[in-house]
Formats: sequence, C-alpha cells, structure tokens
Amino acid sequence: MHQRRKAREVALQVLYALDVRETALNEAVRLFWENFDAPEETRTFSLLLIEGAWDNREKIDGLISGSSENWTMGRMARVDKSILRMAVFELLYCPDIPPKVTLNEAIDLGKVYGSENSGSFINGILDALYGKLRKKDEDHDSEERAAGSAGS
Repeated sequence: MHQRRKAREVALQVLYALDVRETALNEAVRLFWENFDAPEETRTFSLLLIEGAWDNREKIDGLISGSSENWTMGRMARVDKSILRMAVFELLYCPDIPPKVTLNEAIDLGKVYGSENSGSFINGILDALYGKLRKKDEDHDSEERAAGSAGS
C-alpha cells in the first residue's frame, strides 16, 4: 500500500498545480514526471486520481460545497481543496478502496501538507459527505427491494 500513498502524494501535487496555474492536465502530468520518478504502479494510480478528480471536479466540487458549512470552494485552501477532490473521487469512483482508507489517507495528507487545522477540516467535510452518500445508497437499496417485492 506504500505505493498508493505515494501516488496520492503525486496526485495532490499535480492537482494543486492545476488549480494554481492554467495548464492542461496532460502538460501538468508530463512536467511532473519529467522531474520525478516512481514505479509504474504509482504512476498508474496517480494518473487515475488526477484525471478522475480533475475531469469530474464540477460534480465533486458541488458535493464538497454541499457538505461544507460556512466554506465556499473559493475560501478553501488549495491544498485542502485538492485533497478533498481526490478523496471524493475515490469515494465515488473507486469501489475497490474501502471508504475508511480513503478518509484516513485524506486526513493524513491534510496533516502533512496542509495547515494545522487541515486534518480536522478535511475530516469534517468528508465525514458529512460520506454520511450523505451512504444514506443515498441505503435509500436506493430500499427502493429497489420495495420495487422487487411489489413485482412479486
């Protein structure tokens, strides 16, 4: 799992760069790998996170905004925003990664790369968002069971 942690760190750096500068995604990734090296597993997973979080940022940002009281996306620190985007992408599109792992990794990244409050800030938003996503899934499952028994 060490390679996945490294891949998340890479993704954080590239997502941050994309948020700061107007650069094409492919160009940002290319520039990063021209200056750093990593095993193929790290490169592959980091690219999945980068492309997924960046390409889906409109939807992801809406979910983050809906789960953050008193904080707009524009007020959030770019590091925190990049970590949140990556974590929400994992929650939505990476069913092979346990949500608890995603949340813990995001909180840890916030503690290392963000401010002294980033870990708790990220935890609060992701906890609220994950609760909403779980409730939505439970409601959907209940509707499917009800529809299935109605058809019997």
